Amino acid sequence: MMNRTALPSQRPTPGVPGSARGLPGRFRGPFARWPRAADAVLAAALFLAAVFLEEAPGDSLRVRPITDVPVPVLLLYAVAAGALYRRRNKPLVVLCVALLAWGPTLGSSYSTGGGFVIVALYATGRYAADTRGSRLGTGAGIAAAAAALVIEELLRSAPWGDIVFGAVFMAGAWYVGRRLRLRAGRAARLRQEQAAEARRIVAEERTHIARELHDVVAHRVSMMTVQAGAARMVAAENLQEAVDAMAAVEEAGRQALDELRHLLGVLRPDAQRDRLGPQPRLADLHQLVEQVREAGLDVTVTGGVQAVLPARVELSAYRIVQEALTNVLKHSGPRTRTEVRLSRESGGLTIEVLDDGRGTAVQSVSAAAHGSVPGHGIVGMRERAVLLGGSLDAGPRPGGGFRLAARLPTSGEPA
Repeated sequence: MMNRTALPSQRPTPGVPGSARGLPGRFRGPFARWPRAADAVLAAALFLAAVFLEEAPGDSLRVRPITDVPVPVLLLYAVAAGALYRRRNKPLVVLCVALLAWGPTLGSSYSTGGGFVIVALYATGRYAADTRGSRLGTGAGIAAAAAALVIEELLRSAPWGDIVFGAVFMAGAWYVGRRLRLRAGRAARLRQEQAAEARRIVAEERTHIARELHDVVAHRVSMMTVQAGAARMVAAENLQEAVDAMAAVEEAGRQALDELRHLLGVLRPDAQRDRLGPQPRLADLHQLVEQVREAGLDVTVTGGVQAVLPARVELSAYRIVQEALTNVLKHSGPRTRTEVRLSRESGGLTIEVLDDGRGTAVQSVSAAAHGSVPGHGIVGMRERAVLLGGSLDAGPRPGGGFRLAARLPTSGEPA
């Protein structure tokens, strides 16, 4: 019985927007949504800035006509801008090209290609492979960029303060890219770990469900064997009793086959068998409620189901209520007012468990999709519902507290 915060199940749930389950992702800017188009726009913008902007007195910029720029300089700008389009795939090559294009213009009024170098340094930190050769190349590129900057500023007789600031700025561009790369790597590893944990929880719950359904089927088959033996013994003396016994065998056989149909596809690894016997049903809820009341929970049960339901549905319903009440007791503590609502409508069983939220606050399931620690409880309950073709929703109530609602179809194919 783990915390109430849970990762989504691996199956999509109808009506729930999101990725595999439709959960909303984080904001993605144009460089993430359309990387090639964004890189082309960035390269074009830097090319135009290098061509048309030049330094003016007073540390200002002014626009110059394109006719004032020599053709060789235009070619250098074009080569550097074109290389930036490949900054994600070949960051070190792009850095070399940007430095080579900037070098011939150092100290002149056409030395406006430093922007290419700054973007290339960022791309090197963001996209360069984490290998020994790449690290050596990155170090050499940063050193070359710093040297070019020093030469540029010395030729312009700039003060040393400006030189140091420019060098730190260039190194900072690489550092920002490197930090973003490391953060993205950590986020990817976290997503993989969360997905692996969710798969493990689902597999564990499927194993548990398969074992319980196996016991249900085994119990019915045992009853069929006993009834068939009784029919054989009384057949010669009382034909009607034998017929009634065989009718009971027929009904039990149909139910067992129905349960087997839902059991197939749920992998049950070899494990020590639990005892054979009937599993808990909705009729046993009063015993469960008494147990949690003795533990200090203030529980009331409203509604009810009079009709006979398939054993798999009653078992899953009982387990969902049991898990939900255990979570209330664990996370909200004793004396929490809790209500269990049961209703039968339109071919399905609806279960609601609501509490008043006294005690520890709990995050919603949607918040869990943005990085909360996954819990076993809701993942397992949702898996039970989905295996029957139903659904489960859980989250905080607007006025405080927590609400869990499950709908379990009483007929039809499992999911």
